[in-house]
Amino acid sequence: MNIHRRHVAHTGIVLFVLAGNMLGQQANLGYDDTPMQPNGRWHIHDGKRPQPPLVRPAPMKVSPVPAPADATQLLGDRDDLSAWQMMDGSPATWVMKNGTLETGKGVIRTRAELADFQLHVEFATPSEIKGDGQGRGNSGVFLLGKFEIQVLDSHQNPTYPDGQAAAMYGQYPPLVNASRPPGEWQTYDIVFTAPRFTPAGALDKPAIVTVLHNGVVVHNATPFWGPTAHRKIEPYTRETARGPIALQDHGNPVRYRNLWVRAVKEYDKP
Repeated sequence: MNIHRRHVAHTGIVLFVLAGNMLGQQANLGYDDTPMQPNGRWHIHDGKRPQPPLVRPAPMKVSPVPAPADATQLLGDRDDLSAWQMMDGSPATWVMKNGTLETGKGVIRTRAELADFQLHVEFATPSEIKGDGQGRGNSGVFLLGKFEIQVLDSHQNPTYPDGQAAAMYGQYPPLVNASRPPGEWQTYDIVFTAPRFTPAGALDKPAIVTVLHNGVVVHNATPFWGPTAHRKIEPYTRETARGPIALQDHGNPVRYRNLWVRAVKEYDKP
């Protein structure tokens, strides 16, 4: 075999090995031993589910987006955590400096409980890349403390699609991946409708969410199958009709700023 043919053969072997490794990595992105989701198409956290297509969002403005006049500021330009507490009711222990909150130990939640609302969140995953998959810039925004919109560094960081940034965790991937590079500020704009129950306590209407990630629609009036859990989906109960906004600690330093919320009321109601 001449040098050229040997080089071609060697290249083919390398490409075959790389392709095999990539397929192996793809197969190991998630799980195949979890329950099927209610529509019967994919396992919960299925690593073989198609990855959402990439969409480059518009550049982020340097300054935080101002809140509407009727919004409640949950995180503002003052280092004030009076709206927050730990899940056990003790004072919030996460550190806030110069208007920026960094994740600490445990989960923090708002003191107020809500039902239907519009929520604005600005967050940034670490600029220094450490870890991969679910171990990279992981946190989460919990609606009513029970329904998670995932926070993750999903810029060139594959993981199981229903666990990537902006996913309805364990249920639906975002329609597209609109993530910015690590370290850059990003936004979630969320419109949430709480579940409704009959007088007897049966589920009448599920929770519904619309999410814009960096100004791009990634969920469009999509119902949750139930409250968020890892490797499963919890059932609806009456307790899921109301709750706080909660931010998750997942062992990664994620920053938050400029969180505000406003109640969404029914038509013709003052």
